Amino acid sequence: MRKTCLGSGLGEDVYYLCVVMAEENKKSTFWTKIRNRYRLVVMNYDTFEEKFSLKLTPLNIFVVIGLLSIILIVLTVSLVAFTPLREYIPGYGSELNTRKELVNLTLKLDSLQYELSLHSTAMDNIKNIISGNVKADSLSKSEKSKTVSIPKNVDINPSKEDSIFRTQVESQDKYSLAFSERKTGKESISSFFFFTPVKGMVTASFNASQEHYGADIVAKENEPIKATLDGTVLFAGWTSETGYTIEIQHSNNLVSAYKHCSVLLKKAGQYVKAGEAIAVIGNSGEQTTGPHLHFELWYNGNAIDPQEYMVF
Repeated sequence: MRKTCLGSGLGEDVYYLCVVMAEENKKSTFWTKIRNRYRLVVMNYDTFEEKFSLKLTPLNIFVVIGLLSIILIVLTVSLVAFTPLREYIPGYGSELNTRKELVNLTLKLDSLQYELSLHSTAMDNIKNIISGNVKADSLSKSEKSKTVSIPKNVDINPSKEDSIFRTQVESQDKYSLAFSERKTGKESISSFFFFTPVKGMVTASFNASQEHYGADIVAKENEPIKATLDGTVLFAGWTSETGYTIEIQHSNNLVSAYKHCSVLLKKAGQYVKAGEAIAVIGNSGEQTTGPHLHFELWYNGNAIDPQEYMVF
């Protein structure tokens, strides 16, 4: 047996750190060496009273360090993969921004293809003109010489009904700048980038005839519910039928509703962004049989099918 001691201390309190090593045969194998037992002892410098001791082996030290390293790696990967921290890492981006970029790139690609086809047609026409390959007019001289008969006694003045109709048409959208956008129907919101409030399985789809004005989505327990678009919270509270409910007012007279939540994270009057957590999925209210989200979209006071604009 061999005993090694190191002394250290401040003032009157001085302690010894002694390691007692059981020496084995010097020619032992590597496996035997890493299983040699060591004892870590903390002693009082003056009284040599043992305060603390710990039995150690190199194998145990390697195992503990390895487990700690694996735990730290798993925690780091989990934070990056399952929390919003991944958006701050170069190379990662939010789902909403990625979807917008893909749509914009697709539109630009279609425009470039259309412009390329126009330029190609123009170049072909110029080549034909330079080379003299211009097709002659298909009309014969006799047909060209014919005069067009103009009917007589035709009243071209607008009628009273026609004048009223013209006035009504010209008065519509007089000060609107969005002439190409239709004000009713699904086309007016087709350009919106809807963020899926929760990922899961749709158990009940939109059915206006049965007065089911939304989609029921079953997801994991305690799954966060996210806002589908930017907007202001209209209502955030409890009702006996739908439990904890939150409603958000978006632009263009669009309202989204999230029902049967377990916890509400926003209050009425707060402004939220698309993809921001606003509630937690739950099973509150009388009109529910299990944890799920009842999600509704209302446009100009009419309920629309959410599955036509997003994939759950």
